[in-house]
Amino acid sequence: MEKQQTAIDWLINELDYETISKFDKKLLQAKEMEKKQMINAWIADDNPLQRLKAEQYYNETFKQ
Repeated sequence: MEKQQTAIDWLINELDYETISKFDKKLLQAKEMEKKQMINAWIADDNPLQRLKAEQYYNETFKQ
């Protein structure tokens, strides 16, 4: 199964190496924020099992 690309991944691919180097820490922070938003949108309540499934979904779908 081919991995999907998040908006942050797309942005990283569009930037050149020099620009990425300057913003590396912020890009990592943005990726983590995006991951949390996706997981929170996927779960209906704060059920630990559902959170684990959401994390698994994110990793299978988006993790490089």
